[in-house]
Amino acid sequence: MTAAVPPPRTGARLLPVRQWVRCENGERLNALLWSPGPGWRMVSSAVLGGGIGERGWVLNAQVSHGYGRTDPDSHLADLAREAGVGGPGVGLMTAADVRRYGHAHDGGAEAVATAGLGVRGWAASPEEGLPGPAQPGTINIIVAVPVALSDAALVNAVATATEAKVQALLDAGYDCSGTPTDGMCIASRTPSDDEVHAFAGPRSLWGARLARAVHGAVRAAVCPLPLSLSAQTRGTPDAAVH
Repeated sequence: MTAAVPPPRTGARLLPVRQWVRCENGERLNALLWSPGPGWRMVSSAVLGGGIGERGWVLNAQVSHGYGRTDPDSHLADLAREAGVGGPGVGLMTAADVRRYGHAHDGGAEAVATAGLGVRGWAASPEEGLPGPAQPGTINIIVAVPVALSDAALVNAVATATEAKVQALLDAGYDCSGTPTDGMCIASRTPSDDEVHAFAGPRSLWGARLARAVHGAVRAAVCPLPLSLSAQTRGTPDAAVH
């Protein structure tokens, strides 16, 4: 049994997400769906649709705490079909409540973030990594820019967005760089006759805008209060939590 919830009025033009509700094993779970259709190339760390390629949708699905399925890619593909999308796409998972997502935009770049910080720490940890599949992500970030980026620039954008995420966590008072299972998806337009941007570092034109959008979205998701004056002066006064 599923039900579509009307999307919130965010003023977003590039990255409008639709909230989608489903009942799974007697539990009411939520998801965010962005389905822009063709004309987009994405880079992602997602278990479904990861890597670089043409993608037409992104699903960020909430799953139960203690999620134990060993086929998350198949599960996400089934959920995407239930949500009404098909073809290549990106599927992210999280145990966080995705209804409380943060959204921000800056100069045409937009970002949506969901966050749960029950398990967090620093990336460079003395603990040994695990060989098995990661659990569902707890900070998931989706970014869209209205221009074409080269493959190298897409990879650069992931690094820039990650730096902005960490900055937002520190600004919000968290002593960590993230969680062990954070996920990322960056979307840019498919190259045509328009200019293809070769750089997306934090001081490049679109990297700077992307960084401010990610900072605002993560800041709103992890601390759903009015942004501090310092955050506003970085160019994200339009960040909001939903």
